[in-house]
This record gives sequence, C-alpha cells and structure tokens, in this order.
Amino acid sequence: MKNLKRVSQALFVAGIGMLASSGVAQTMPYKIVNTAQLMGVGGTDYVYADNADRQLYIPRGNQVLVFDLDTLEPSGSITNARARGVAVDPKSGHGFCSSSPVVMWDTKTLEPVKTIPVAGGPDGILFEPLTERIYVFSHRSPNVTVIDGKDGSVVDTIDLGGAPEQAQSDGAGHLYVDLEDKDQVAVVDVNTLKVTAHFDLAGKGGGPGGLGLDVTNHILFVMCHDPQTCVILNADDGKILDTLPIGNGTDGGGFNPATMEAFSSQGRDGTLTIIKENSPTDFAVEQTLKTRVGARTSTLDTRNNHIVLINIERPATLPTGVGITNVQVSATPPLAAAGTNQPNGARRNARGGFSGPALLNILVVGR
Repeated sequence: MKNLKRVSQALFVAGIGMLASSGVAQTMPYKIVNTAQLMGVGGTDYVYADNADRQLYIPRGNQVLVFDLDTLEPSGSITNARARGVAVDPKSGHGFCSSSPVVMWDTKTLEPVKTIPVAGGPDGILFEPLTERIYVFSHRSPNVTVIDGKDGSVVDTIDLGGAPEQAQSDGAGHLYVDLEDKDQVAVVDVNTLKVTAHFDLAGKGGGPGGLGLDVTNHILFVMCHDPQTCVILNADDGKILDTLPIGNGTDGGGFNPATMEAFSSQGRDGTLTIIKENSPTDFAVEQTLKTRVGARTSTLDTRNNHIVLINIERPATLPTGVGITNVQVSATPPLAAAGTNQPNGARRNARGGFSGPALLNILVVGR
C-alpha cells in the first residue's frame, strides 16, 4: 500500500510538471472579472488608470469622470473639461486632460488649478517621466504641445510629420508615437524635443492605433487597423521582428512587464487580443477575449495586472435612475456606425456616445 501511494504521488508530481512545461498550469485564460455601469450623456474616447493614486479617469461629454480604480465606485469629476484623454504627473500630483484649453487639476482634491490654451485639436495625451512633462497630441498642426507637469507652462511644440495616435515613453529619453496616416512610428528625443527617426511599417500594417512598449527588451508592439495586425519592432532601429493577427478596430494597447504580455483592445468586433512575449524573438497570440462592441480603448492597472476597457451603449430598455453601478443590463444590441438609427431614438456620435442618455460600461479584465 505504501509503495502504491508513493507511485501515485510520483505520478501526480510528474503530471503537474508536464502541465507546467506545456504552459497549461502557468497560463490561466483572461476573463471579465468586474463590471460597472453609469447612466449619463456624452461620448468617450480614452480611459486612463492613475496607478499611484488608484483613480480611473474617463472623459465623457463636458467633464472628466473619476472612479476608484479598485472598486469602480464614482469618486468625483472635473467639470468644464470636454476632453479626449487624461494624463497624470504623479510627482507633482497634477492631472491634465486633452481639451481646448487643457485643464489642469489637483489629483488629491480634483480641484482645477488652471487652464492652458493650446493650438491644434487635442486628442491623445501622455506623461513623460524623465522630464516630468505632459505631451498633448493633435492630428493637425502642431502635432504635439509639450507642457511642464509642475507648473502647467507650455514648453514647446513638435512637428511629428504625421497624425499621432498612441504614444509610449521608455523613461530613458525616448518617446515613441505611432502615426496613423503615415504607417510609421516617430521617435522623439525628450531632452531636445526633436524627432530623431521614423520607423516605417513597410506594408506589414496600416493605420496604427494602439501601441505597447517592452522597455527592458526595447520592443514595440504596433497595433494596426489594416490589415488587423500587430507589427512588432525593435525599438532601437525599427527592424521588424514579427507580425501577428489582432481583432477589428484597435484604438488602444499597451504592455504589462509583470506578465510579459502586450494587449490590444478592438471596438468593432468587441475583442481584446493578448500577445505573449516568450523571449525577445518569440511572440504568440495567447488569447482573444470577447469584450463588448465599442470597447476600443484600454488602460493597465499595474497593481492587479488588470486591463480596463470602456464603451458606451444604448440598451433596448433603459433602467430607471440617474446613476447605476455594478449592474448588468440585458438585451444590449451591438453599437451601430456613427449617425445610424438607435433604439429609443438615440443616435451614435463620433466620440463613442449618443445624443440621448446612455450607459457607460467599465470592463475589468484579469485572470
């Protein structure tokens, strides 16, 4: 009996070892682990996780909504801020949104500090930690307005040579910006504020939207619309390392160094693509998770290794009440194209919202 027990234990341990070596025991699939919904009006674009202060920022309509990043409970708002995105300087405790003018606020109190006039059409926005500056991106000139994160003064503007979408900083002097209309990634020296290179995607991918960066291994993950592809580049010289398929309608992406995974959120087919970096030369699509149609932008909760997505939708039957959190709504139709008819007379607008009341969905994805 003792010998049989030892054999059984040995077989069990061997079985676990085989599972681990095959990746089954090491990699659990991602799933939606939490959701919240809030009734309101107006469209959305980018979602932003302030990991230092544990706050989630979502611009909607004429304000920036603020939620607790851990509980998804509403915690306040910044008014008179019709913005696309948010960035926070954790050193100074100042938040900024890509509006015109840019609104600057205190992240502890959410009280406005000042407004900052900028030219162009503010869209994406990023905090660069080495120089403690905020980069506000625009599809038209000037492509970038650089703002001091400490006092909100405008430092300079930059011509990128194309229309910027998402950007990533390596924290060591380089800023990478994908150019949607040029099928390129522009490289900016954050000390001189000059463009030092343009990495061409060489026909492997077009209309880049999301962008991820593995800082340690100097690898860029460029998420493209046409074809629906992630083009993987060496961040030092722009050499193409690989291409992998993603979903339809990417508009957000990133990289989690804790899990060595890049991710791309797609709104048209409502999917989240997870790409595993097995080594600096070995990449694979690990999972394609169904999220919600319209959930096209995303952000990373670094404490919990969660990916947070948002979308706006008009249910077939609206629940009563002004604010609704942590609830599920049935009979939710897919989002239609901009300007098409919607249930209950609502109409879709270009910023991801409706002219009438609609639900903001927050989706948290984790293991």
